[in-house]
Amino acid sequence: MQDITIWHNPRCSKSRDALSYLEEKKLDIKIIKYLDAKITKEDIKEILLMLGVGARTLMRTKEDIYKELNLENENDEEKLIQAMVDNPKLIERPVIIKDGSAVIARPLEKIDELF
Repeated sequence: MQDITIWHNPRCSKSRDALSYLEEKKLDIKIIKYLDAKITKEDIKEILLMLGVGARTLMRTKEDIYKELNLENENDEEKLIQAMVDNPKLIERPVIIKDGSAVIARPLEKIDELF
């Protein structure tokens, strides 16, 4: 069995779909409910490295808090990361992690890139 981690929001249909997809594969899955898990700056930086992207790519740019914090005009990676730490609702979901690699499972088929 392979170890897989999912940053999961049970209230999100895309996240639930991704979890079901992984469960169908009979994998060992570690579920991190990131809205409750106290995600740190280091956690986010590690995921960004695995994804090979900048902070904005991991952000839900249509969330009201994104607009309220005026993040569309922010270019400082540290400030964008801190905004996600302070407001985990800004983190795009679901994030799937396997063997030091990660994908944002949108669309769901992106998960297959890890196998």
